Amino acid sequence: TPAGSPTTGASGTPATSAGAKAPIRIGSDGFYEAKLMAEIYAQVLEADGYKVERKLGLGAREVTAAAIEGAQIDLKPEYLGSGLGSYDKTKPGADAAKNKSELQTILDGKGGGITVLGFTPGQDTNAFVVRKDTADSLKLTKMSDLAAVQDQLTWALPPECEKNPLCGGALKDAYGITIPPKKLKPLAACDAPIAEALNSKAVDLAELCSTQPAIAQFGFVALEDDKKTQPAENIAPLVRNDYLAKVDKAAFQKLLDDASAKMTTEELTKLGVQVAVDQKDVAEVAKAWLKAQGLME
Repeated sequence: TPAGSPTTGASGTPATSAGAKAPIRIGSDGFYEAKLMAEIYAQVLEADGYKVERKLGLGAREVTAAAIEGAQIDLKPEYLGSGLGSYDKTKPGADAAKNKSELQTILDGKGGGITVLGFTPGQDTNAFVVRKDTADSLKLTKMSDLAAVQDQLTWALPPECEKNPLCGGALKDAYGITIPPKKLKPLAACDAPIAEALNSKAVDLAELCSTQPAIAQFGFVALEDDKKTQPAENIAPLVRNDYLAKVDKAAFQKLLDDASAKMTTEELTKLGVQVAVDQKDVAEVAKAWLKAQGLME
């Protein structure tokens, strides 16, 4: 039968009845954090008796979205804001629950083959970050503190920031910040060089990703986006409905929701340091975290 037909499993065996623990194929995007979340889902399910086939690090979102829509995988972690934006760039906002329901509506409109499960309280968003000495001396805790001191700072921002509504647009319209060219160093966001520039005091403020290991590693301070300009990027599993039909959906969802509920931004950042900086094995990091959270024996 065609791939994804609910009448057969991956091996051509008859579908298991609801309540059984059907084998599951879990995929992820290519970068470490997506692989880590997928591995956490995989281990939670394995501990409950599910057989998991891992397809981690498949590639960019276009690749994994096609894989789950085309039934090559059954589950993948998704960043709600970006996932929603990949279908409609006007939709993502700062409200995670709204992003989730908007994404579900779009997926339903595409044929209703995929369900968005519960999301993490933690998220990985664009973050405007300063060193602790700068935060202390200028009393900076939130983005709206910046306008009054903007001329005292050297800014590291991505080259496309000026034209990006979430970067230059947010700074100007929400926070009243216009950076003079002589105070601006163009550097790619969320990369090692921009973090090094901030740490070495070549710049005073940089755009990083909120869970970037450098924040914890160097003790940087991420300023609160108090005007809520950045879309919520909480992480949730996307699961194929033809898979959910084979299992006890409520029990399956509870396993994943319980794990997601423990994943704060702080935890994501700490785990990122272990994987990206300390070069620890993703499976070992996931296992230790699940045990520490009381989610696994």
